[in-house]
Amino acid sequence: MSNSHTVENIAIVGLGLIGGSLARALRKNGFARRFIGYGHRKPSLERGVELGVIDCNTLVLDEIIAQADVIVIATPTLVASEMLKEILPRMIGQSHTPIITDVASVKGSLLDTAKAVFGSMPPRLVLGHPIAGSERSGVDASDENLFENHRVILTPVEGNEPDAVELIRVMWESTGAEVIDMQVAEHDAVLAATSHLPHVLAYALVDALAQSDASEDIFRFAAGGFRDFTRIASSDPVMWRDISIANKKALLQSIDMFSDRLEILRKKVEDDDSDGLLEIFSRAKEARDEFAAILAARSK
Repeated sequence: MSNSHTVENIAIVGLGLIGGSLARALRKNGFARRFIGYGHRKPSLERGVELGVIDCNTLVLDEIIAQADVIVIATPTLVASEMLKEILPRMIGQSHTPIITDVASVKGSLLDTAKAVFGSMPPRLVLGHPIAGSERSGVDASDENLFENHRVILTPVEGNEPDAVELIRVMWESTGAEVIDMQVAEHDAVLAATSHLPHVLAYALVDALAQSDASEDIFRFAAGGFRDFTRIASSDPVMWRDISIANKKALLQSIDMFSDRLEILRKKVEDDDSDGLLEIFSRAKEARDEFAAILAARSK
């Protein structure tokens, strides 16, 4: 390590929106001296060099394991599990063991994979999840300010090296993010309700309307409410397919909870229950206004 940087080399596995934005942010704040891109698609890696997001790239996994102080797996959730299966066996018995972290939206599946591959919790694997993103994807969409005033959840578990957890905490804090700790199961349940379910609903609504016989008129005359509610349906379908599968149990619980509430709402509409509808809508408005106030206070 040098005197001017926290670490010398950071490897980004999967140079998309999140991985590229993290590299940009860490370069901006001087956290690392050198950024290495790894992946299976040479054009996107070369584009990362061209944009100045990374300094060099490789298609050889052993090279980043040998050189990196920190490896950030910035791939979709199921791909992240496959990457752990490739990386962790190479670290067993090695004198140089980089800290590994990730950005995946589901933690339980990665924890299970790591324990199965390594035999126990790898001490230098720190699972994390930045609550930030965009409907855009790819390294060209990367933004050095993406994580400012956003939260990053770390899910340290028994067996983690405290120094490894602290380094990843400092890494994310240096991007302007607020870092909080959470249990793995709690993380997956909370994200299923607040992120995964809304995306599934947006995709389902757009798909249902697109299949309608009146879809042309529906989309032609759709107003701002439809645009705002369905914006997230422009997100990467592969990523959300992976998240839905990886967080299956928690997501199904959230879908069932919503389905129950939707059925109650449907019955009130069917019965012309104006008081019941007003009660639901008023309660929801109050909760949404409180959430908006929390967001406003956080951004100050």
